[in-house]
Amino acid sequence: MDSNAIKNRIVVKVGTSTLTHEGGKLNFRSFDALARVLSDIHNMGSEIILVSSGAIAVGAGKLQMKERPSELSLKQAAAAVGQCELMHLYDKFFGDYGKIVAQILLTGDDVDSPEKKQNLINTFSSLLELGIIPIVNENDSLSHAEIEAENEEHKIFGDNDTLSAVVAVLCGADKLVLLSDIDGLYDGNPNDKPEPRLIREVRVIDEEIRALAGGAGSRRGTGGMITKLQAAELATKNGIDMYIANGQKPETLYDIVNGNPAGTLFVGKRGRNDRT
Repeated sequence: MDSNAIKNRIVVKVGTSTLTHEGGKLNFRSFDALARVLSDIHNMGSEIILVSSGAIAVGAGKLQMKERPSELSLKQAAAAVGQCELMHLYDKFFGDYGKIVAQILLTGDDVDSPEKKQNLINTFSSLLELGIIPIVNENDSLSHAEIEAENEEHKIFGDNDTLSAVVAVLCGADKLVLLSDIDGLYDGNPNDKPEPRLIREVRVIDEEIRALAGGAGSRRGTGGMITKLQAAELATKNGIDMYIANGQKPETLYDIVNGNPAGTLFVGKRGRNDRT
């Protein structure tokens, strides 16, 4: 695969808080809206890779667990059930718009090993050439990096924000979009500050920007603004533009594809070929 960013190749990450309601039940409206917009953008000529969270939450819901499990083995069991349900739903909703999807489950070893990494690149290339939309998640049934990383900052994956940046670099995407439960990065906590200002563009991720990250995300997901900044650092140093946008407004993706202001844009560093 060419080491330069491939124009119109977009990695979109969707968080658990977008795919589920506050009580943990599936949000079918969000699934449908996401599939509709991504399918339409695919029809416009973009190549789409979707990185999806939600396996543990969806699995816990299907198993009728009253709350997200805390024991590692139960989390992995819930993830195994949830992956089946997630792919069933994605297959249904994307199928309604004439699209074929494929599942790719990753662990850290898959990216660390040069041979496995090249096999992954080849698989992504073949799927995209066939017009298929790959749907990616960390293989939580085998890997515990994301599951145990809720309060840790230094993992190769550890959360799907970081995973999506790794996938974007691996595939040579030119854009990475993190769909979250917030419109972007603000100059203060929207829950505390009366009139927070949405920061439209970030060119340098310095200590001042990091100080705005705050704490963890919603209780249904593992990420927060901190993990999004970590993803932005990885993406932008490899020349990839990264956006944070609201997952409840998937139509924002049209603005991003068309180069219009949307959410918060972290500008990729140009002229770099140091893709990892």
